[in-house]
Amino acid sequence: MQNYNEVPTIISCKDLDYLSDIYNWNFNACKIANYFVKEVKDNDIKSLLQKLVDIHKEHAIAVLNILR
Repeated sequence: MQNYNEVPTIISCKDLDYLSDIYNWNFNACKIANYFVKEVKDNDIKSLLQKLVDIHKEHAIAVLNILR
């Protein structure tokens, strides 16, 4: 029985393209949110944006770890 929690030893070109897209979406979202963290004056909004930065950063790192 296949375990779906494990990354296969071979990743297809299509999978690699999709992982690249996922990484780029998260990286760009992280960059944009980080920009607004620096621009926003309201501390509540700043805190929410920082959480958004952290979430997207974790996701981008997770994708990179799959490719290791």
